[in-house]
Amino acid sequence: MTHPDDTPLSDSVLDHSVLDDARSLHGDLVRLRHRLHQEPEVGLSLPRTQEKVLQALDGLPYEITLGTDTTSVTAVLRGQGSHGPAATSTTRPVVLLRGDMDALPVQEQTGVEYTSHIDGAMHACGHDLHTAMLAGAATLLADRRDRLAGDVVLMFQPGEEGFDGAGVMIREGVLEAAGRAPDAAYGLHVMSALQPNGQLATRPGTLMSASDGLHVTVHGAGGHGSAPHLAKDPVTAAAEMVTALQVMITRQFNMFDPVVVTVGVLRAGTKRNVIPESAVFEATVRTFSEANREKMQAVVPRLLEGIAAAHGLEVTVNYSTEYPLTVTDHAETVRAESVIAGLFGSGRYSRMAQPLSGSEDFSRILAAVPGSFVFLSAVTPGADPATSAFNHSPYATFDDNVLADGAALYAQLALSRIAELAAVGS
Repeated sequence: MTHPDDTPLSDSVLDHSVLDDARSLHGDLVRLRHRLHQEPEVGLSLPRTQEKVLQALDGLPYEITLGTDTTSVTAVLRGQGSHGPAATSTTRPVVLLRGDMDALPVQEQTGVEYTSHIDGAMHACGHDLHTAMLAGAATLLADRRDRLAGDVVLMFQPGEEGFDGAGVMIREGVLEAAGRAPDAAYGLHVMSALQPNGQLATRPGTLMSASDGLHVTVHGAGGHGSAPHLAKDPVTAAAEMVTALQVMITRQFNMFDPVVVTVGVLRAGTKRNVIPESAVFEATVRTFSEANREKMQAVVPRLLEGIAAAHGLEVTVNYSTEYPLTVTDHAETVRAESVIAGLFGSGRYSRMAQPLSGSEDFSRILAAVPGSFVFLSAVTPGADPATSAFNHSPYATFDDNVLADGAALYAQLALSRIAELAAVGS
């Protein structure tokens, strides 16, 4: 698992009781996860989810701040361990752990006994597991408060699924919650497919793509379908634009620095023999380098405006930047790999050869704080990872048995990093 330039984590900063203690919380974590799953909430306003998180934190020694523009929960644990003679409230180590809480506007079709009670909403991406895991880590860390030589910020975040909840929480001060910027930040994400159950993976550098949105309206002139020469047909121009985007990528971008464009919305007309006034399509754009991201913002409008002009039409192109590249810090990723090996054994970890084309607003945290992001497979036991329903599917299921592992990993990442930082400062 380690690499020639990687230094394995010192065994002295591993708490070998964390995993056992996390497993003793299994029943509580499952119950919390099922309650969250049954009442999924979408977007930035998750009042029922926030209430469940606050219940889970009740009685624990955290300083809790609630969001104003979102129903976030920020919980700060002040460690009481030795910080070294020179440490002050503004120099003691700080580690941030993030768990996203929001669901998706998906109608659940899994048939599990704890299926969503909310019509049209589902925890199809596993954020209910992230929330339960981080709540479990809150207990594990609180139990070790007297040995914790620094502070931990727990970031319970709404609105990851397209609402930029991380950006909102940053504006509301999550990175200053402990009184100073974190020294390190970690997040994790469960997967319902691809890897065998319990496997963990990440990579240093670019981990996930940037995500941008393309919204296009082709303006024509309506008319009778039997006489297109008397109208200006926006449908044929829109169709040409959709295919031209794919051809443009193969001819203007290096195949070894990929770009993905997927048109998910294509809308025009009301009746087969009527040429509509306009046609609309929307696409998601994924890039893996800042250079290509900037290039796409320039070449896409040029291409679409050229096609529109060739047809004698006009087009409105709105290209909106969304989530930036998710880039992990090399040193923090090596530390995370060492923590994983120490907790679970190196056989459960693999370093990813390539980034994923999904996107994450945790990228905003990693742009401000050195850190890493880890994937944990929660594929249903006995299922084939290659054919299991992937995240965001109405059929996606996640295994409860990984909850304790996730809670232990969250907690140990914070414990190990703070112990290292405190040792350097002592």
